[in-house]
Formats: sequence, C-alpha cells, structure tokens
Amino acid sequence: MGIKVGIVGLPNVGKSTLFNALTGAGIAAENYPFTTVEPNIGVAFVPDRRLPVLAEIVGPEDVVPTAVEFVDIAGLVAGASEGEGLGNKFLSHIRETDAIAHVVRCFADDDVAHVEVDVDPLRDIETINTELALADLGSVERAIERAGQKAKSGDKDAQQRLDTLTKLHAHIDAGNPARTLDLSPDEALIARDLFLLTLKPIMYVANVAEDRDQRFVPAVANQAGAERAPLVVISAAVEDEIMALDDADKHEFLAELGETEPGLNRVIRAAYILLGLNTFFTLGPKEVRAWPFRHGATAREAAGSIHTDFERGFIRAEVISYDDFVEHGGEKGAKDAGLWHLEGKDYLVAEGDVIYFRFNL
Repeated sequence: MGIKVGIVGLPNVGKSTLFNALTGAGIAAENYPFTTVEPNIGVAFVPDRRLPVLAEIVGPEDVVPTAVEFVDIAGLVAGASEGEGLGNKFLSHIRETDAIAHVVRCFADDDVAHVEVDVDPLRDIETINTELALADLGSVERAIERAGQKAKSGDKDAQQRLDTLTKLHAHIDAGNPARTLDLSPDEALIARDLFLLTLKPIMYVANVAEDRDQRFVPAVANQAGAERAPLVVISAAVEDEIMALDDADKHEFLAELGETEPGLNRVIRAAYILLGLNTFFTLGPKEVRAWPFRHGATAREAAGSIHTDFERGFIRAEVISYDDFVEHGGEKGAKDAGLWHLEGKDYLVAEGDVIYFRFNL
C-alpha cells in the first residue's frame, strides 16, 4: 500500500527542517541550496487519540500507531525539467512517491538565502508547478509518439490510448495539473501508467517564521483553495525545537503557544487523508494496533494490510465499531449488547472498526 509522501519545494524553504521534525532523522539542514541531493526517507507516526483509549480498556503490552513515510527531496529550481540543478534526478525521486507535500517559504529572514531576491509564495509555487507540468508534458509527448505509431497500423487500443494522451496533453499544456482532468476509468488507467507528477495528490505546507507571522499565508491559502488542496500552516523551526524537548517541557512549551499538540500532527494527519487512508484497529493482550486501509476497501483487502496470508486465507471478520467498543467497555460488553457482528469478504470496512480476522492458511 502506497503511503509515501514527497516533501517538495524550492531550495532553502525549510523542507529538511520539516523532515527532521516529522521523523527525528537529524539530517543536514544548511543555509545553502542542494544540501539534500539523495532523498532521505523517514517514518512519522500518525497521531490517533483513540489508541490510548483502546489501550486503557485492553491493557496490551504495546501500542502501535499507523505511519506515513516522508521523503525529503532536494530543492527544485527553474529549469529542473531540463536538468537544471540536477532537476531530472530530483524529479525522478518525486515520481516514486504517492503524494506531494509542497513546502512554501512564508518567512523573511536575511540570514537564510533565497534562490530569488525576495519572498513571494505565489511565484515560488508557480516555479515548482511549472517544472512538474513541463516534466509531465515531456512524458505525455513521448507516449503520444509511441501510441501514434501503433495507431497508424489500425490498432484500436493504441488509438484509444492516443486519444486519452492527446486529451491529457491539452489539459496540462493549458496550465492545469493532470489530477484535475475528468477521466473515465479506462482513461485513468492509461494516465496512471505514465506516473505523472501532476496526477499525484498535493498538499501545501506554509512555513512561517518562528514568531508565526502569517502575512504571506493568504496568498498560499488562495492558491490551495483554487486547487482544492489541503493547507497546513506551521513554523518548521519551532516544530523542530518542540520535538527535541522531553515530554514535560514539550507540554509546557505548547501551553505557552496556546496549542494542545504539535503542529506536525496536523501535517501528518493531512498527509494521511491526502493519501485516501482510513484506520481500523486490531486488539489483543500483546498489542493494540492501528492499520491503514484505502477508503472503500473490503474486509478481505483490509486483512491484506496486516499480511498477504490473511487476505489469501480470509474466512470472515468479527467487527465492532470503535464507539460501541468504548461505550460498552470492550469486546464482551459490545457482544452482550448485540453490537458484535460477523462479516464476509465483501464487507466495506468503516473508519474506526475494531476487527478480529479469521483466516485459514
């Protein structure tokens, strides 16, 4: 299951600082372009207030949240699609992710170099979006050439592919990301095979100054709204400081800021939702664990999130909703209340389901 989010943006916008705060990786985050060349990969656990509630009822040895992989990708610059700043290499790294977190510089600081003269979030966003679009146009054009040659021989599948590719090219060339084009299921399969950058779901992260001055944020908010993309506003530098504190100092610092949790939690949750993921739980004396599943997944498909053997040997699932489990104090109480039910392989898993899978190897 794809749960990998690429952190993308211009150089020196705070990508590596954000990555460090999210994952605790401790990678270099220096004041010069291309500190990051090879992508860094780290794991961020998805905060879920339901896990400690379930753990209080079950009393397990361990509690395991679900997680999202973040990839810190080197800063792109104008001309990246033509190889500027090792752009082709960096674009290929984005292609391997499932979604994009576009970090936008929303702070003015003379001590942190900017690839341009001044801070202008919309200009910076346009630079990145243009490079992604140009890279996609190149991919589509090459695919059109291949499909066109086959279509000339009367290949009907190749003609259908050519029609879809031509439609895609016109849409992207008009300045629109591929993800905003309405495609039929068959057309969507053709587009998916191209691994287009602008087809990936995107979220914006507005990185503000440590004093949390938000004067540059409205421009990013307008852009995100126009694209129907999530927006999270944080100070990556502050978040990095918070994550370096012990729990007691962390709570005190957050209280001083008037916050109940780190802003990073909002980034992680937004990324999780962006990937189209929901959560179900498995419970036992050894562990209470959260598992990701795609919205609309069946019980059998969700079982595959745990292990492919569970999916292959699926028999049925015992299901209790989270609310019912908590309200009735656990499995026995929910069963006594008639709120435990057996489901087959085609059951559509709901957000927060507590599931016991029965399978046969």
